[in-house]
Amino acid sequence: MTIRHRRRRKPMSEINVVPYIDVMLVLLIVFMVTAPMLTQGVTVELPEAPSEPLDPKVDDEPLIVSIGKDGKLYLNTGAKPEEPVSLGYIQDQVAKVMRSKPQTPVLINGDTNIDYGSVVRTMTALQAAGAPSVGLVTEAPSELP
Repeated sequence: MTIRHRRRRKPMSEINVVPYIDVMLVLLIVFMVTAPMLTQGVTVELPEAPSEPLDPKVDDEPLIVSIGKDGKLYLNTGAKPEEPVSLGYIQDQVAKVMRSKPQTPVLINGDTNIDYGSVVRTMTALQAAGAPSVGLVTEAPSELP
């Protein structure tokens, strides 16, 4: 009868980090490629106006209602933010958000060439849906007068 003595292996105190670095670099590339695609909404030509930027303390992502130059309305939430929606649909969605998060900022992103009446109708509908205040998105002027 032979007794075999097993040698105890000393625990390895090193971690091979090369696979983790590879995974991190792949994730970095994926995020760099997808980040520019995350901008939602419709392209509109914003009017220029000297104004203050939004308060950075606000944690909630703002609801942005875009009004295209053709007068169609778009909302930055939902499955397809690039498809036009009705004013009634926007009112319903804004009312739902306001019930759950009443501090959510609501903004109108209107094209320079739309009529003032479209903006006023949209603001009135948003306030009726429960938005305490509605902001207007503008672009900083390239040159001051």
